[in-house]
Amino acid sequence: MSFLAAVRYLPILTTLLSAAFFVVLIRANRERKSGPHLAWWATGVFAYGLGTAIESAITLFGNSVELNKAWYIAGALLGGYPLAQGVVYLLTKRRTANILSAITIPFLLTASVCVLMSPVDLSQLQPNRPTGAILAWHWVRYMTPFLNLYAFAFLVGGAIASAVRYSRQPAMRYRFVANCYIAVGGLVPGIGGSMAKAGLVEVLYVAELIGLILIWHGYSVIANHKISDIAVVESPTLTAVS
Repeated sequence: MSFLAAVRYLPILTTLLSAAFFVVLIRANRERKSGPHLAWWATGVFAYGLGTAIESAITLFGNSVELNKAWYIAGALLGGYPLAQGVVYLLTKRRTANILSAITIPFLLTASVCVLMSPVDLSQLQPNRPTGAILAWHWVRYMTPFLNLYAFAFLVGGAIASAVRYSRQPAMRYRFVANCYIAVGGLVPGIGGSMAKAGLVEVLYVAELIGLILIWHGYSVIANHKISDIAVVESPTLTAVS
């Protein structure tokens, strides 16, 4: 088996890790009842795992129009959106977060419907690799950058802002480190997605696995750190994992 062929099996591992992380977040949300942010994070990890599960199915059983479209919705459209939306509910007032949800969720649903309705170019359908190139309505693919930029601004941007803030507080060093992990973990899959658009979907598979591990590690660093500052008003990303 070639290296590239082996890489195509990485989504199976990523899916298993996503399932485990999802259970951790669901339990944390049930125990802490601290607002909707952990529920959004759990939704995000579920969508992440759904995307990699579809990639796994394509690798193991072959591609189809239905699987390819489902992959595009779960990966390209959802992507980091639910994770970022959890941060939105922490960064802004509840009313503002609800307004942003009222704007972005219909946009997401509209884009998903367009993907489902789009005719396909079967000449672009690859037997064991998903691609957005099968969508004959090429303009649909221009809808994804809006959601991706939204996710980047709140997920990666929030983590970077938190890391900078806590870098100046020695007692909060662990929070600086954790947010660095989360920022890189949120950024890496985006880079992989850009490479996938260029036809290098195997790079995306590697990036998805690395990104999930980094985000989970960042979450764990904060969630498992038992000190007396739990009640301190925290930054969006940090509160999301506390």
